[in-house]
Amino acid sequence: MESSSPSVPFPLLQAPVESTYRACTIPYRFPSDNPRKATPVEIQWIDLFLNSVPSFKQRAENDPTVPDAPAKAEKFAERYTAMLEEMKKNPESHGGPPDCILLCRLRELVLRELGFRDIFKKVKDEENAKAMSLFEGVVQRNDEIEDDGKRVENLIRGILAGNIFDLGSAQLAEVFAKDGMSFLASCQNLVSRPWVIDDLDAFKSKWTKKSWEKVVIFVDNSGADVILGILPFARELLRRGTKVILAANDMPSINDVTYPELVEIINKDADGKISGVDASNLIVANSGNDLPVIDLSSVAPEFAFMANDADLVVLEGMGRAIETNLYAQMKCDSIKIGMVKHPEVAQFLGGRLYDCVFKFNEA
Repeated sequence: MESSSPSVPFPLLQAPVESTYRACTIPYRFPSDNPRKATPVEIQWIDLFLNSVPSFKQRAENDPTVPDAPAKAEKFAERYTAMLEEMKKNPESHGGPPDCILLCRLRELVLRELGFRDIFKKVKDEENAKAMSLFEGVVQRNDEIEDDGKRVENLIRGILAGNIFDLGSAQLAEVFAKDGMSFLASCQNLVSRPWVIDDLDAFKSKWTKKSWEKVVIFVDNSGADVILGILPFARELLRRGTKVILAANDMPSINDVTYPELVEIINKDADGKISGVDASNLIVANSGNDLPVIDLSSVAPEFAFMANDADLVVLEGMGRAIETNLYAQMKCDSIKIGMVKHPEVAQFLGGRLYDCVFKFNEA
């Protein structure tokens, strides 16, 4: 399903959406702040986006689909840097005051204007292939855990470990360039519990008592994140008789998996199964989103219609579940899960860098 209609609010947000929902979690400014002077938090976040410019420029330079890529990458770096510096002087420039949605949107606009559609395509394809080769081993290890609670904890740890693969974080892009990521080591090396937000025990006890009928999962990154983290969890839900909708981005942004890529990844075998589990209740949907963060007041109408009667919503990844939507209130049960990959987010939450968030709210 391709999205072409105007967007609508996600139907499972508490109504009225206009007054109860605010997409961005971290307030960069308050009404009492001078509208013409950047706040310390705005400057801190503008700097974070400035720090990521070199890694984006490098990816753009090497995009084989764009003629004259190095010169255009240079132009991207100049233009986006100038916008960010201007916002420091006048936060109301470029559609401000800034928040994480606007800062991401401006970066995408500049890239697309210069002809860069998907500068992370090559690394996404490589990581997807690598993760696919490990998938069977990961689900086999999960299947060997007989205790229901322990198995779901293992699946949740897998989602968090997979979420490390994030090239939107300057530090992680650097680590990744050096030696890639080992999924198993990442699972074992998660920071110790309790995490900065840790409702895992409450969720485990609910999991053993209840099966949800329909679950919507907003997925995040390509590679280990979606294939080794989300897919084994979705497969476990399918095994329990739950309908599962995986919602992916309409357009490329950083290394987030897109709707067409996810359709390709979910390669059911000839019997319509994923590693022995019937996958006829699995749907891949186009969320209508085109950023690494998501504003749930604006999703694709076809997707909204499909998700309307879900009884559990899962938002995954730092962009969708922490920097946006951490406090979004749903009409049904919800999970916000992700790893804290920016020092600024850790500071806001009062946690550690690479700490984990597992927020479970019952309707």
